[in-house]
Amino acid sequence: MNRKLMIWLGSIVLALILLSGSLFVVKEGEYKVVLKFGEAVRVESSPGLYVKIPFIESVSMLPKYQMTYESNPTSILTKDKKPIIVDNYTVWRISNPQNFLKTVQTVGGGIQRIDEAVYNSVRRKLSEVNYDNIISENTARGNINDDITKDVSDAIIRDNYGIEIVDVRIKRTDLPESNKESVYNRMISDRQAIAARYLSEGDEESRKVTSKADRTATELLAQAEADAKKIIAQGEQEAAQIYNQAYGKDPEFYSFYRTLQSYVTTLNNEPVILLPIDSPYTRILLGK
Repeated sequence: MNRKLMIWLGSIVLALILLSGSLFVVKEGEYKVVLKFGEAVRVESSPGLYVKIPFIESVSMLPKYQMTYESNPTSILTKDKKPIIVDNYTVWRISNPQNFLKTVQTVGGGIQRIDEAVYNSVRRKLSEVNYDNIISENTARGNINDDITKDVSDAIIRDNYGIEIVDVRIKRTDLPESNKESVYNRMISDRQAIAARYLSEGDEESRKVTSKADRTATELLAQAEADAKKIIAQGEQEAAQIYNQAYGKDPEFYSFYRTLQSYVTTLNNEPVILLPIDSPYTRILLGK
């Protein structure tokens, strides 16, 4: 009886061991890769309970979610020969677990491949750009990040690592402490030179505009004076014609009128005038 009980108990224990060895659970956010003699035969990615062959098949877990890798600060030389310290991060995920296990095997191995690809791409791209453009957040920096992301993604896909590169971003681009001051001073000098050139060009343009305005004003004044003289001459000519016509119609009245006009001019400031009593001028003045 004890022997039969022991056999039953042993059978139950063995069954439990076989059952536990043949079942595995896939959780949310993970892959379970079933390996047969070390070779991936299938991948389970949906959450649930699955079965494998005990002692023959084994299970390896890989993360399904996106991961972020932050690279170590790296010294890189820009196009204008400025050494900078670059710090970047990479967002990535495992897209093909079987290829991933076959090529890089572990998450650490995948990170190593990503680090190599990112370093090569960042060094190559930044060596083609001047430092001023790299530190500009609203211009070249965005384009550089996009270019590096595509470059790294193409390299990873080409090597068939089973990895998808989601994004590569430069976090920091600092100058080494040893030459920060000299580079900043050079940048300040460059900006001052640019400002001086703009001021010089502005002064030159101002002189051109002022000279043109003065020349136009002189021409307008000369034209106005010429037109005024012409109008005055025409007026005097017309007045002389009118005087001549008036004189021709009544010479005596015209002579009288002109004499009266001369009185107004002569006596304007109340001068003292000595005239002969019998002169025509005196007689008209006295009303004789």
